[in-house]
Amino acid sequence: MPCSAVTLSLATIAAVISVALLAISFSTDNWIRIDVRRNKIKERVQNDPSSIDNPDDLQDNPLYFTRTKGLFRVCFPTPERPSSSKVALYLSPVETYCMNIDYFIPDEDNVTADFTPDQMNRLHMGRSAIALFILAFFFVFIAFWTGVAGCWRRSSGNITATAILMLLTCLFSAGGMGLWHGVEYYETEKLSGSEYFKDWPQALKASSVWSYDWSYVLAWIGVGWSLVAALLFSGAAVCLRGEAGLGYPESQHMHYLMPVYPQKQPGYAAYGYATAYPPGYGYGNSYPQYSNY
Repeated sequence: MPCSAVTLSLATIAAVISVALLAISFSTDNWIRIDVRRNKIKERVQNDPSSIDNPDDLQDNPLYFTRTKGLFRVCFPTPERPSSSKVALYLSPVETYCMNIDYFIPDEDNVTADFTPDQMNRLHMGRSAIALFILAFFFVFIAFWTGVAGCWRRSSGNITATAILMLLTCLFSAGGMGLWHGVEYYETEKLSGSEYFKDWPQALKASSVWSYDWSYVLAWIGVGWSLVAALLFSGAAVCLRGEAGLGYPESQHMHYLMPVYPQKQPGYAAYGYATAYPPGYGYGNSYPQYSNY
């Protein structure tokens, strides 16, 4: 089996895995999981009511509930969730109650005019992370067509273009992951306000456990597979150029071709048919006993 066929097959498998993982992680809401031990907070409030600013937050504030956070939504996987009269919740396709993350696109009420520089930086990084992931999917879409054309025509140029597009997919999706980490850093370390970690009540901080969830893991694995696909497509292009230099694409099926040319058929005498019989049995005297009649 030629080198290009094996490498192209492996590259296609790697690209499909990468796209599937990136698409799943992009559309799901399990990037970060924040487990809130509500029982501990309630016990602490009973012993010291001043440990939180507003006791009603235990029922209304989303920060006091176990939740998962993605690129677009914050969801509450447990039956306990904020009061729907205080927070706009809706049922997601996976049957969990969620609320949207507002990127202020468009900012109809000009809310961002009152944002601090750090808040604007966080907002711009969040928007840019989404944009980079969308561009990564756009490059994958183009790579699909260049890859199909390259396999059909056995064109090293098209396969090289596919490798470049998959590399851009890797870089842009990795850039999106980096910006997402920037948003996380701003929310936990730099921004001030009741909704940000720095200004959470001590009771809430002590009872909350942060962890990266499976959508985040799938995203990084998808980035890695896109890099593997780019390298394999690049290797396939090298194989195709090498096979073209050896004449392999034109000659690999030549042993199945039998050229037919018009030929002049020689007489039977050329094959020795006239001498194939003993003397006396030639064409003119096959029956010598009747030669006198």
